[in-house]
Amino acid sequence: MSGLPADSLRVRWAIGVVLFIATVLLFSRSWSHDFVNYDDPDYVTANAHVKAGLTGEGVAWALRSGEASNWHPLTWVSHMLDVSLFGMSARGHHATSVLLHALNAVLAFVALRRLTGALWASAVFAALFAWHPLRVESVAWVSERKDVLSGLFWFLVLWAYAVYVERRREQRGGAWWFYAAALVAFALGLMAKPMLVTLPCVLLLLDGWPLRRLGKETGVCIAEKLPFFALVVGSAVVTFIVQKGGGSVSAALTLDQRLSNAVVASVRYLGNFFAPLDLAVLYPHPGDWPMRKVVASAVILLAVTAAACWQVKRRPWLLVGWLWFLGTLVPVIGLVQVGIQSMADRYTYLPMLGVQLALLWTLREWWPKPSAVPAAVAAVALTICAIATWRQIGVWQNSFTLFDRAIAVTQNNYLAYNNRALWLCEAGRVEEGIADYRRSLEIRPDYPEASNNLGRVLVQRGQPAPAVPLLRKALAGKPTSLEVRNNLANALSDTGAVDEAMQLYDEILRENPEHANALNGLGVALAMKGKPAEARAKIEASLKIAPNDAGAHSNLGNVLSMLGQLDDAARHYRSSAQLQPTAHTHAVLGYTLLQLGRKEEAVAELRSALRLQPDHPQAKAWLAGALGGQGGK
Repeated sequence: MSGLPADSLRVRWAIGVVLFIATVLLFSRSWSHDFVNYDDPDYVTANAHVKAGLTGEGVAWALRSGEASNWHPLTWVSHMLDVSLFGMSARGHHATSVLLHALNAVLAFVALRRLTGALWASAVFAALFAWHPLRVESVAWVSERKDVLSGLFWFLVLWAYAVYVERRREQRGGAWWFYAAALVAFALGLMAKPMLVTLPCVLLLLDGWPLRRLGKETGVCIAEKLPFFALVVGSAVVTFIVQKGGGSVSAALTLDQRLSNAVVASVRYLGNFFAPLDLAVLYPHPGDWPMRKVVASAVILLAVTAAACWQVKRRPWLLVGWLWFLGTLVPVIGLVQVGIQSMADRYTYLPMLGVQLALLWTLREWWPKPSAVPAAVAAVALTICAIATWRQIGVWQNSFTLFDRAIAVTQNNYLAYNNRALWLCEAGRVEEGIADYRRSLEIRPDYPEASNNLGRVLVQRGQPAPAVPLLRKALAGKPTSLEVRNNLANALSDTGAVDEAMQLYDEILRENPEHANALNGLGVALAMKGKPAEARAKIEASLKIAPNDAGAHSNLGNVLSMLGQLDDAARHYRSSAQLQPTAHTHAVLGYTLLQLGRKEEAVAELRSALRLQPDHPQAKAWLAGALGGQGGK
């Protein structure tokens, strides 16, 4: 039984179409998902440059920006284009990532078939790459657009290089055009994500197998890679500078700790490839791994390396695939620690291709001819992967589901508690959120994000005194953060330490004169110091920058009341109530309308306040007065 059709253009087209459509359908579940509160604010939802859409000014910013501790201008441009096309609807942003990943699946097939000549092994290779649960983080997380975008250029380089070698070997014209195309695609890939710095080394591995160029052509192969390595050096220098300048390069871990984690993480990645059961958005770095785990992991790595070297002549794909895996992990394995993770699923997007190569070509040796048995085995394996991937995509529905899962499958995940708390507080489940913030700080007392967020929530709840020490601790951990400084200033202002608060507001505005929150806070402080005219100017300046800030409208209403301008005060109170209905805002609006003699409107606002908070004392008193002692009837 031949089982499968032979290689032909029609079959290749059919495989490509099936790969694309099946990948889109599998990952389409993410189209209904929200943005998440981890990195998405930096990349899209709170990034003013990106939210402005694709503009010339935005492209210029992308080319010079080191924001998010990376230089990846093409990634910024892709996010800007999404905003221009889809606005701030998460559906469109998710759809773009899915389509890019589906295109990568097709390109993986095309590139591998061109390199190896193996039709069905390349098809399974591409499907396994596209449908494995480890891909979910790179595709379902909008912030990881850089993975799927850089992957596009990775596969284009492999394809163009394969065509170049083929034409050069056959002495056909146009070979150097494909070499140039590979070089250009590589440069663009580095501008999408600098992790592609290892690609020239992968090309050298492929020169050994399957291209079989090493030996007589070794010198030529190395010379061909020199322009690629020149781009690598430039990208590596820029990346290190922006990551160190952005504070993401950590000096808290010793070299021993980083080396130990690199060894353990490499084996954990293999485990997650073969048994992707407890995947999480963040695996916290433990600092020190138990020595037995480090030794066991080192033994596994050495054993696999020795076996691959032993089989290099008979099965060269084993060493090529293994070195592909280990080599492409080097930039993200933690030798230079960036971030707080010990490993990350997104880092496997390209490295795990090497493991697949070694595995599938070994299986192909067992079943050299297409038949029903290997087809059935591949179908079962890919179906299992697709089901697991569909389930894992559901974890990324929103910030709550994402970090709730991370808490369930990891230990001492202080970031997950902090980010789940962010979602809970925004959803109105403030007590649960506060409990999560406190749990985060129990695990890591010096975690500035949790100290800052808990302090901010306490200020919002009218508890500024306990918030002050939390915010001072947060500022000690993030001394350059304008957000933390502003939150501390708000807390100090609310506790009566107005002079210190004003000093902090002034510091913020010296660094960023258009910091809307600092302008608003300074206006409130000036009002507390008996300077309503100056306060009005600051808050009005704040509203020019952030016209939908309900708190600033309410604060301006207070200042205008102090100035006796009650009509204008009522207008701003009403704007605040429309933007963010609260019992207090409706109550003060009602009282202001009473002062203006607009009794019917005032009663309606006071009743709105009592619907939101039935025990609001001022609203009850003002309504009773308005109704001549009849209360809220």
